[in-house]
Amino acid sequence: MQRTEISLAIIDNALDLGLYRPVEHWSAFLPLAVPARSFRAPDGCLPEDPAAFSHYILTGSEASILERQPWVEREAGFVLRAFDAGASILGSCYGHQLLAYALYGPGCIGRCPRQEVGWPPIEILAPSGLLGPAGPAYAFSHHRDEVRDLPPDCEVLARTQACGVQAFGVRGRNVWGLQMHPEIDIPRARAFLEDLAARGSASRELDLAALSQAPRESGMISRIVNYFIAFSA
Repeated sequence: MQRTEISLAIIDNALDLGLYRPVEHWSAFLPLAVPARSFRAPDGCLPEDPAAFSHYILTGSEASILERQPWVEREAGFVLRAFDAGASILGSCYGHQLLAYALYGPGCIGRCPRQEVGWPPIEILAPSGLLGPAGPAYAFSHHRDEVRDLPPDCEVLARTQACGVQAFGVRGRNVWGLQMHPEIDIPRARAFLEDLAARGSASRELDLAALSQAPRESGMISRIVNYFIAFSA
């Protein structure tokens, strides 16, 4: 269904804007005609009314969804109210995990058996307006937590060898979670990995290993943003 009145809020979950600037990444791909505002969730800043926006993007974060600070619980409650108000919601990486936690509780999130860093091959399981045709695809990933054990009202749309839920949708709703970072292109992803490695991050060996590989990127971001903004599921 075509939407005629669209207002977008980007809920920014980044902890260190010197390292990771998700609003900048997402904004680069938004249609110029779509008004957007950003809100810094770690600073306690969220819209006053969940129904004030038709669409929400929940960004990634350096935080772990398993080590939740009070601001995370506030955001999860807000996301549930926005969902109940009928909003369209798109979560990426941490935002994907937060979405699953907000809607379905802590049983749907956990630690990855193996941390995923780089550009792993993604298997799109079924064709969708959001991700395109079934088959192989590539996008940047950097996560140590994951979504799992979703209820029947969700459809798993993509997976990787290390992550069984790379993307999911809520049936009958314009609500989606993406474990990948389609909004981070190869140059920005490499700069992010280099910065992490230089800082001596806990994932340093994996970051350096990813930098030594030839990156592959399928350019799904335009399809994802345009479908999410323009249509309901």
